[in-house]
Amino acid sequence: MEIRHLRYFMAVAEAGHITRAAEALGMQQPPLSQQIRALETEIGADLFNRHPKGVKLTEAGRLLQTEARRLLDEFAAMQTRMLDFVEGRRGRIAIGFTTSAAAHAFTPASLRMCRSRHPDLQIDVTENNAAEITAAVLDARLNCGFLRVPVARPAGLAFEQVLEEESVLAIPIDHRLAADAAAPVALKDLQGERLILVRRPGAPGLYANLLAACARHNVQVELAVEVEHMMTNLNLVAAGMGLSIAPASMRGTHAQAVVYRPFKDAQSLRSPLTLVYREADCNGPTGAFIALVRELAASRDHALFD
Repeated sequence: MEIRHLRYFMAVAEAGHITRAAEALGMQQPPLSQQIRALETEIGADLFNRHPKGVKLTEAGRLLQTEARRLLDEFAAMQTRMLDFVEGRRGRIAIGFTTSAAAHAFTPASLRMCRSRHPDLQIDVTENNAAEITAAVLDARLNCGFLRVPVARPAGLAFEQVLEEESVLAIPIDHRLAADAAAPVALKDLQGERLILVRRPGAPGLYANLLAACARHNVQVELAVEVEHMMTNLNLVAAGMGLSIAPASMRGTHAQAVVYRPFKDAQSLRSPLTLVYREADCNGPTGAFIALVRELAASRDHALFD
C-alpha cells in the first residue's frame, strides 16, 4: 500500500463516485477503478458498495477513511517539516564567534534577523578563538562562525568577507601616546613599546599583520604578553601593561582606562569580519543563514554597521 493509493481511496470516498473522483485527480476512470480494486484485494475487504449512482463506503471503508485521513495529515505535516528544514525555517544551527567579531554590531544584528525570520529555528551560539572556530566548523561541530582574519584555510571551508573596518591602537589612558586621542598614530610611534597580543595559534591574523607592518617600517617592538582572547588583552591594556590593536568596533571597551587611536600609515591593518562555513553545507538552516548574512551585508542599512 502506498500513499497514492490512500489518496485515490479518499478522493473516491469524498466524491462518492469513481468517475467524478477520477476527474478531480486528473486521471481516467478505468485506471482509478483498477487501483481501488487492487487496494481492496490487498486489504482483503470491499471498501465500497457499488450502485448505479455511485459508491458508498462499507464498514471497512469507513475505518480506512479514518485511518487514511490521519496518515495523510501526518504525511502532509512531515512534508511541511522537511520543506521548512530544507529552506532553513526549522531545525538547528550552531554558530560560533570570536570576541572581536561579536563586538561588531553586524553579528548580533544577523542573529536577531535570523530569529525574527525563522522563529522555529533553534540557534546555538558559542564563543571561541578563530583557530577553534575554524576547526569546529571543519569537524561539523559548528555550522558556521564569525571571525576576523582567518588563521588557516583548510580545504572544504569557505571564508566569506562580510565587511571591513579600520583597526585602532588601544593605549593605557596614562600612556604618552594617549595624549592626542583624536589624531592618527604612526607605526614609528610604536618604537620600543610593549605589545599585548593574542596567541598566534588562536588568532594570529590581525596581530601578525601588526608585527609585519612594524617590521616593514623598521619599528622594533617588545612582545609583553600573549593572551587567549582579545577581550583579555584589552583588560591588560586597561591595567597599563602595554599597547594592543583592536577592530574599531571594540572602541569604547574600558572607556575610562583605554584610549583608542586610528593608524595613519597601515592600510594592511584593517579588520575584516569573515563568515566561515563548509562548502558542502549550504542548504537547510546553514544555507538560510548564509543568505540572510549576505542580504544584511548588501542592504542599505549596511552603513549602520560601519
